[in-house]
Amino acid sequence: MNKISEADLIINKDGSIYHLNLVPDDLADTVITVGDQDRVGKITRMFNKVHLKKSNREFVTHTGELNGKLISVISTGIGTDNIDIVMNELDALVNIDFATRTVKENQKSLEIIRVGSSGSMQPDLDTGTLLISEFGIGLDGLLLYYDYKMNKKEVALHDSFKSFCDRALKLPMNFYTAMADETLVSRFSDTFVKGITVTCPGFYAPQGRKVRAHNPNTDYLDTLSNFSTGQLRTTNFEMETAGIYGLGSVLGHRCLSCNVLIANRKTGKFSQDPQKDIEKLIDAVMEKIIM
Repeated sequence: MNKISEADLIINKDGSIYHLNLVPDDLADTVITVGDQDRVGKITRMFNKVHLKKSNREFVTHTGELNGKLISVISTGIGTDNIDIVMNELDALVNIDFATRTVKENQKSLEIIRVGSSGSMQPDLDTGTLLISEFGIGLDGLLLYYDYKMNKKEVALHDSFKSFCDRALKLPMNFYTAMADETLVSRFSDTFVKGITVTCPGFYAPQGRKVRAHNPNTDYLDTLSNFSTGQLRTTNFEMETAGIYGLGSVLGHRCLSCNVLIANRKTGKFSQDPQKDIEKLIDAVMEKIIM
């Protein structure tokens, strides 16, 4: 079996993976990812016991137990560039033998659940709404660098969205589509709204915001919010989901993105208590994880 080079797989002198600063035994099979470092502790305060706390740069990891279930919570920071680091290093921790630098014969599939805030792009989806991303549309281009093969449902969404963009948008759109793990969607769907999440490469113009530098397509937000296919429609903006789903597919992990909507971009409304909304999301997610 081919040995992975030291430049491709960087292992620290203490045997930990380069960015996350974790060794394989530090990681649980169920992983919660959050953008905000402070959110890690807010989740693990619920744990019966915390076995591990490690941090490096923006990557903070706690591993512990809740009702007998071992869970790791990791902060990713913002954007799919960080998701690229986190997903590849999580996979390396469970599927590469660090001693031999070779891929293990028996591959492990992690359960990876994102817990994050998001902006609504539909007027009827108010702040405080809990939403799972059945699909992600990645406008960031990350998966264009991987040998990513879409399944039939992802191809159908891709073709439908491409046709829509060709008609309605003035901007050239290089994008990919990726879907959540269907078993996880089924587990969460009774208490969460389902939708299509648009993953953007930035927070301001890529999400239709206007401060001083404007998006040349003045109807960008309205246009994207008009897309629908079958029973699904574009519901929200954020900056990580499609990357998690796409790399989850490439690497063989089961992924779901859970969001609370803290801003409604169509009505201009922002949550009166975003921290309370985040806590509501955390409670709902943890209930599903341990069921």
